[in-house]
Amino acid sequence: IRGGCVIDFHSHILPGIDDGSNGIEETERLLHMEYEQGVEQVVLTPHFYAQKDSVNHFMEHRRASFDEIEKLRLTEKWLPNLHIGAEVYYFPGMGNADMLPDLCIQGTRVLLLEMPFVQWNKEIVEDVRKIIDKQKLVVVLAHTERYIGFQKDKSFFNQVLSYPVYLQFNAGALQNRKKRHFIKKCIKDGRQIVFGSDSHNTHHRIPNVEEARKWVKDKFGIGIWNDIDARGKRILTEYETEA
Repeated sequence: IRGGCVIDFHSHILPGIDDGSNGIEETERLLHMEYEQGVEQVVLTPHFYAQKDSVNHFMEHRRASFDEIEKLRLTEKWLPNLHIGAEVYYFPGMGNADMLPDLCIQGTRVLLLEMPFVQWNKEIVEDVRKIIDKQKLVVVLAHTERYIGFQKDKSFFNQVLSYPVYLQFNAGALQNRKKRHFIKKCIKDGRQIVFGSDSHNTHHRIPNVEEARKWVKDKFGIGIWNDIDARGKRILTEYETEA
């Protein structure tokens, strides 16, 4: 049963561009799984690694991949609304990189940022601050729950969380007790959170935002879920780039 609007804020559903969907047939199955869970908007966030790819090549590849989905829309009217973005992996000096706006969710100043899986330091934190203050971009931290285990010194982690960032959590993290406890604490503390599936395929990394919706409703009530849902909508509409 479809149960109201849900936004999947992190996915690898675009066909043949990264380690996600291997082709348009799998993409169609993944999108149908989203639809069956009541997901009305999906943010398409293929990996971007500055050390491995140029922005121009990435964007051309991404556009060609997205065009395959748009052909589906001609016959499959149930397709969710799709937003083209990227999951941009951190690189040193990122705060001064002038190509970041091109990697934001299309039409917005919103950047889905994948932080490094190491102990964070002053340089990393300073780059995040520059992305926000100097480049005037809105940062959504991808799968925030995955970084904690690398932070023996949590001061840098806490400093980033003190910035005006949004925290994206993977629904699958709720299966892990420690990560679930952290997510619960963030909700209780009033952090600005959204959920995503980080789905890659139809077998072991599937669309599952429905699990997050059910868990939030059970633990905190429908009002908190509605707040999370409304926050996702605001992120996609209130940070539009100038025409």
